[in-house]
Amino acid sequence: MKKIDIIKTVLITSIVGVILLIVGLTSRDFEYAKKVYQVYLNGTKLGIIENKEELYALINEEQKEIKDTYHVQNVYPPNGFVIKELNTYDANITKAKNIYDAIKDKDDFTVEGYTVRIKFDEENKEDLILYVLSEDVFKNALINVITAFVDKEDFYNYIHDTQAPIEELGQIIEEMYFRETITIKPAHISVKEKIYTDEIELTQYLLFGNGDKKEKYTVKKGDTIESIATANSLNTQEFLIANPQFKGENSILTIGDKVDVTLVNPVVTLVQNVHSVSDEEQVYEKEEKYDPTKPYSFEQVTQNGITGIERITKDVEIVNGEQSQGVGKITSVTIREVQNEIVTKGGSRPSGSYVDTGGSWGWPTNRPYVITSGYGFRDGSFHNALDISGTGIGSPIYAARDGVVMETEKSCENIGYYRNQCGGTYGNHVIIEHNNGYYTMYAHMLQNVEVNEGDTVRRGQIIGYMGSSGSSTGAHLHFGVSTGYPNKSGDWLNPWSLFN
Repeated sequence: MKKIDIIKTVLITSIVGVILLIVGLTSRDFEYAKKVYQVYLNGTKLGIIENKEELYALINEEQKEIKDTYHVQNVYPPNGFVIKELNTYDANITKAKNIYDAIKDKDDFTVEGYTVRIKFDEENKEDLILYVLSEDVFKNALINVITAFVDKEDFYNYIHDTQAPIEELGQIIEEMYFRETITIKPAHISVKEKIYTDEIELTQYLLFGNGDKKEKYTVKKGDTIESIATANSLNTQEFLIANPQFKGENSILTIGDKVDVTLVNPVVTLVQNVHSVSDEEQVYEKEEKYDPTKPYSFEQVTQNGITGIERITKDVEIVNGEQSQGVGKITSVTIREVQNEIVTKGGSRPSGSYVDTGGSWGWPTNRPYVITSGYGFRDGSFHNALDISGTGIGSPIYAARDGVVMETEKSCENIGYYRNQCGGTYGNHVIIEHNNGYYTMYAHMLQNVEVNEGDTVRRGQIIGYMGSSGSSTGAHLHFGVSTGYPNKSGDWLNPWSLFN
């Protein structure tokens, strides 16, 4: 080797040696640098392991109980677990068993599943988070909720676009959706969370909410679905939702069977927009006619009353199986005219034969109308009136009988929503005392009420106009009748009884 080459070699070797000396490394250290894994839990270092697969296998082996509980093949570290690959010369390797023990003592393990987020449209109501083991569990539970409120055949015809057109009478579902925003995505779920693995259990939660206690009733001789429902503050529809094994309110009950009488309180809100054509009965009124040629003791029905029938085409919104109080876009065709009942009495009036003395009951709205909610239990409380809709916002409301106005409320805006407390939930309203101990209430009207406290009114006189004030979900009249002052000394009775 030439002298100059020898000098170069010595210099280069010396420089490299100095560099290695400065950093404290040798060429041998480069040969033994290895790939390892730094383990963190919730931001804290737990140690370095050589084989991450060994740790995962150990978790699976040790957590057999979790695997058996959830019928899964794999159990995973907690959600705060992070493992990072790095090259190091540090020989301080932690055993996988020690890392496992540290994880077990500090946090819960996870399984693969799905997080369901339900975002409500109500202000100040927090999102609801549910955990399910599979998408099918949640999907099937939602279908069960839907078919609790919608006939199964109607539902499947809707989703497959096979609904039969309306030829004469009937209905079609134009739109169906959940009011809440629902999202589902895969996730590792901590086993400390409530994880739904069974669609029936999840269905019960979605239908009945957090109530842990399910109310049961044992069927006795003479019971009917209607009688059991009424005795437990339910209507028949609510009973049938809680007991899907019965197909209708006339289904046969077996003595000794236990039925569910838990109040339905759905977590989610199923909305249907339905277009329907139906024949709706229109009540007849009773009139008194005086005949001066008859003795005063004479009283006879000289014209029988006949209910009318209107074929009504309407669009309605049904929320969790219950029709909203208002209806939209209504048209009608008269199938049978109403014929009022006339009772002829002996005696005379100054004008001779006199019809309509105000001594009988008149219907409080225009025709055609729709009864959107009857007299009976609803949502766990008793609905003590008839909800009458279909004549349109701003249509007149009439006094049902002669009387004196006892109470009015005119201050509520026509912005109705469920549980609006204006007017004691009744919104703008009128209470009339009649001369036979009865009182009538007319609620949810517009602000332009036509009468004042102390006014004397005649049957058929306009007292206000249909609105949607107070606790209301659409333009309608809440028409109540009581013996004694409403909500004080009085007892409510079914308004239909006035017209039968």
